[in-house]
Amino acid sequence: MASSTTGDLPQSNLRLGWIGLGSMGNAMAKNIHKHLTSQGQQPLRFFNRTSSRGDALEALGGTRCQSVAEVASESDVIFISASDDRAVESIAEQILSLGGSIAGKIVADTSTIHPDTTKTLALKLREKGAEFAAIPVFGATPTAEAGELLVAFAGSAAVNEKVSPFLKGVIAREVLVVGEEPEKATLLKATGNFLMAGLMELIAEGHVFAEKTGLGSPTLEKLLELVFGTVAHSDSIRMTTGVYAPGKGEAPWSDLDLGIKDVGHGVDCAKQVGVELKVANTALENLNRAKKWSDENGGRKLDSSSLYGVVRQDAGLNFRTELVKKRDGEA
Repeated sequence: MASSTTGDLPQSNLRLGWIGLGSMGNAMAKNIHKHLTSQGQQPLRFFNRTSSRGDALEALGGTRCQSVAEVASESDVIFISASDDRAVESIAEQILSLGGSIAGKIVADTSTIHPDTTKTLALKLREKGAEFAAIPVFGATPTAEAGELLVAFAGSAAVNEKVSPFLKGVIAREVLVVGEEPEKATLLKATGNFLMAGLMELIAEGHVFAEKTGLGSPTLEKLLELVFGTVAHSDSIRMTTGVYAPGKGEAPWSDLDLGIKDVGHGVDCAKQVGVELKVANTALENLNRAKKWSDENGGRKLDSSSLYGVVRQDAGLNFRTELVKKRDGEA
């Protein structure tokens, strides 16, 4: 239950803070700041370990802070967007170090972390009188930039009331309320991630099959668009347009390393309850093989759809399509 510190504040007086400005975090933070500005509310306070990542947000009028502790001290609602469990744990410990002064504050974590980590962090924050909600997001960077993510929310009804005005219509097209236990939201995210990985594996196999049989990728891609929907079609485009292996200096839509971590969480959750995820395990194996290809090619950044390159290799094709080789100046 939120203390009167945050609970009694009118929505217009809430001070929002943001910690973590990776590609997803940056996009969400900008959209929240623009919303605050449009409503005449205080600018978004923010911190990122690599200071330059906050330059664009500061140029929009955001308030740069010098530490996690400063953001937490000067905010009523603190959003976190970090790459993995260790990073989120580090941020949470810095917030917890403020002791009783965090009582009544809300911490909302958008990161994709293991449900066990979420549960532990929620308990620690509640012991200090703070409220915690897990709000992991579904979607890649372009979707985040457009404010069209899907958010899974799990936390108390009181926290939902305070946080929801900054979700749907700001960073998200829709919010799926999972329940009051924060770990249920990250469990849903883990489930979604292994489903997405399995879908990408099937689409990759379909494209390689289409290429080898002469059916052709354009025909298959049209089928995916017309029959299997937006998600399948988007995954297909990531493969056929070369997004799976970004050009030198280009950022992936969804980083391969994060994809391996995300699918790994789902596989681990399944093992804990005696479920074998055969399709997810195949996808995870191919993601790890794509990582090996990256390491052998100068640490080249790859998208989480790069398992397509591995499926191509298994069929006797080059990891890179002709389009990718031409874009790389090698065809």
